[in-house]
Amino acid sequence: MSLPARLAALLLVLCAIGPAMAQVKVEGQTFAAQAQVGNAELRLNGVGLRAVAWLKGYAAGLYLPKKVTTAAEVLQMPGPKRLQLRMLQEVSTNEFIKAFDKGIKRNTPEADLPAVAERMARFDAMLTTMGRVRKGDVVDLDFVPASGLTLTWNGKVQGEPIPGADLYTALLKIFIGDKPTDPELKTGLLGGPVQ
Repeated sequence: MSLPARLAALLLVLCAIGPAMAQVKVEGQTFAAQAQVGNAELRLNGVGLRAVAWLKGYAAGLYLPKKVTTAAEVLQMPGPKRLQLRMLQEVSTNEFIKAFDKGIKRNTPEADLPAVAERMARFDAMLTTMGRVRKGDVVDLDFVPASGLTLTWNGKVQGEPIPGADLYTALLKIFIGDKPTDPELKTGLLGGPVQ
């Protein structure tokens, strides 16, 4: 292969990689191209916006070890993960709790709910201590297999990690499950266009 042909091929590869490594802005909120969770470097898989009519609640970004385009691939993927919520409105944590609990019940088989109930109550208690989330707040829901789910609010870890991949999967299904809280948000998190 000639030098010009090699340079052209390299340029094509760099163009393909470049956009995947760029940070992404949604509604004035910037999502980094990568995130460190546990000992793993994760890549931004996609971003989305939770909106009802004209009211925009939050922007979200999903970070994974590698980029995928289906919910099944996300849910079956081993290793650390992060779902980052960047608030666009002030909301009481009681509203957050209602939304999380409703989303889990809608997307988790009834027979599986008892297995996550106690840990979900612990998660709800962590949210309650936050009081209110305000516009500009950042909430990270991280999963590390050795320790479980960690809730971080504006860079500060809340409580102790809650073990269990099943709980984290149940939380992710709220956003990318068969009955997501917002189908357009699901599309964005799976790498589709932000609407």
